[in-house]
Parts: sequence; structure tokens; C-alpha cells
Amino acid sequence: MILYGKQDISNADIDAVVDVLQSDFLTQGPKVPAFEKAISDYCGASFAVAVNSATSALHIACLALNVGENDWVWTSPITFVASANCALYCGANIDFVDVEPTSGNMCPKALAAKLAWAAENACLPKVIIPVHLCGHSCDMKAISALAKQYDVKVIEDASHGIGGSFDGNKLGCCQYSDITVFSFHPVKIITSAEGGVATTNDSQLAQSMAMLRSHGITKTPQKMLRPNEGDWYYEQHQLGFNYRMTELQAALGLSQMARLDEFISRRNQLAQHYATQLSGLAVNIVEPLSNSVSARHLQMIRLQTPNKRKAIFAALRNAGIQVHVHYFPVHLQPYYLNLGFAVGDYPQAERFYEQILTLPLHTQLTEQQVELVSLALAEHIV
Repeated sequence: MILYGKQDISNADIDAVVDVLQSDFLTQGPKVPAFEKAISDYCGASFAVAVNSATSALHIACLALNVGENDWVWTSPITFVASANCALYCGANIDFVDVEPTSGNMCPKALAAKLAWAAENACLPKVIIPVHLCGHSCDMKAISALAKQYDVKVIEDASHGIGGSFDGNKLGCCQYSDITVFSFHPVKIITSAEGGVATTNDSQLAQSMAMLRSHGITKTPQKMLRPNEGDWYYEQHQLGFNYRMTELQAALGLSQMARLDEFISRRNQLAQHYATQLSGLAVNIVEPLSNSVSARHLQMIRLQTPNKRKAIFAALRNAGIQVHVHYFPVHLQPYYLNLGFAVGDYPQAERFYEQILTLPLHTQLTEQQVELVSLALAEHIV
């Protein structure tokens, strides 16, 4: 069996978790801030706020940017549903920007046209959420320029992207965005079992997200209405959530950070091996922008014979190769159809989905397994 995704857990990772189990704190101890500092230092951001999932991070990022009822949030239709759901959690309206046909990432030209239309019709979004699909960065310089032109905030959904870079800077530095979100689910680049982080360079956004992840509560005297009650006292200042990351998760994530660059290097080596093995086949490899380094969460190919995808998928699965398809367009999910979206709304996204097939790409994959996947594909692509 060639697994689709598999976490890479070392003895050092295990020891780090065991150390926490034997310590005084299982939650709200020193490991979470240590993990946050490791992330912010690595990415070159001023602040990082750790939570229990990237979905939670997207939610509090929207709230910190004051997304609420009657606001609009735009994202990509080729993504996991969380990228869109986070706006609905806030009572806002969701819409989508069509993707580039070769990358599946948000298309700056489509964004420019849609923003111009929205400006004329007084329905500009408050926030845009570009998604770095399979770890390949969007063209954030172009997206940021458009967002600034129309005074729109930007949240980068880099759930697939920790360790990647764009234009010489690490994803998460927030050079071209207000907030960036990462995921540490076990199939991602590094894992904290479950967990997410939001990075930002804005201290007010960081403080807001930190309060929102913990019930909207503060123990900072300077922020309290009654600062002299005593050390036991706390105040709830807004409606928050229980989105905190545990010490166990943070310890695992912190340990994994020590191997992040190693993981990125290995994934890129395997991707290059795929490129060599798949050359000559009727497939187009989804590649990152030339001024970026992809985190290579997924190895995506576009089939030149998309009408045969189901048969190819079934044949590879029957051969013990766990291929997948990412992602079914969000606007075509039944829930979103009930909101009024329809087939044909985002034709490039729908066409991209019909062509896509996702191959195994994780650090424990071997070159020999890459060759087996490629040979199996070659048997069924004609």
C-alpha cells in the first residue's frame, strides 16, 4: 500500500510529548507561547496565535478584522470548505473569485475584474482569502496591490503552505496580507496532531485573536474595568470561543519545527522525481510560481484525458495506491447550492476540478514508490 499521506514522527517528537505529560501543565503552560515564537521567528512575522485548528484560526481572523453581518468575504472555489465557512460563521456573505486554469489558485485578473464591478455596485468585500493550493503560493504581490487599491483586508489561507516562500520571503511573514493561517493536521507539512496558527504583524489583531480563542477573556489589568479585584479576577470583554491549543499539541509542533526545512527539501525532491517520471505522459504537472518555493503539500496533476479520471482513479486505488482529488468546488457543495450558487458560476474552477488528480507526496514516500505510481499511471493514460 502506498499511502496518500502519513505523518513523520521521530523519537524526539515522542519525547517532547512525554515530557509534557510528566510536567505540571497539559494546557495553558509554556509550550504554546514557545511554539508561537518558533512560528513567528521562522516566518518573519511579529506575532503568532496558536489555536486548535486552522478552521478556528480562519474564524477568529475574520472576527479580528470585524467581519460581520452584511459584510462580504471572497475566497477561492478550489479549496476545503473551511476557507468559505469561516465567513458564514461570522454572519457574513460569501462569494468566490475564479481560479487560474493551470494552478487552481485565485486569478488576479478575475479578482481585478470582480473588484471593479463590486466597486461600481457598492458591494466590495471586507476581506479576501486567497488559498495557497497544495503549498503553491498565489501571486500575493498582485492580490495585495488590488486589495490596497480597494481598501480590502487580506487573510492568506496557507493551510498547505508552512515552510514555503514567495518573492524571497516565507509564507506567513504577512508582507502582502493582514493575517496568514497555517494548519498542522497530520497530513500537512508538520503536525501538532490537530492545530493551527495565525500570524500577523499587527499587535491589535494579535491581541484580538488571542482573546477570541479563549472565551473573550482577559486577565490584563490595563484592560479591565475593575483592575484592583485581585490576582484571581478576570473579565470577559467579548464573545469568544474555546479554541485553545493544548501543551501536548504545541510540544509536538515545536519538535516538528526543527525538521521543517528538511521536510520541505524532501518533498521538493520527490516532486522533481515525479516530474522526471511523468514526462511524456498525457498529464500536466501543477507547478508553483517561478518566484516561489512550494511547501509541496500535494502533488497535483491535470489529466489531459479528464473523461477517464474515474477509471484511472479506481485502477490506482485497486493497485494499492491512495490517490485523491482536491478539491470539489465549494460553490457546488449542496449547502452552497442552497445559498444560490450554481453550476457555471466559476467555469475555470469547475474545469480545473474535472482535470485534477492528486498523487501521494509525503516525506516517507520513496523514489521507488514514486516510480511505481508513475508506472501505474502510464498503464491507464492513453
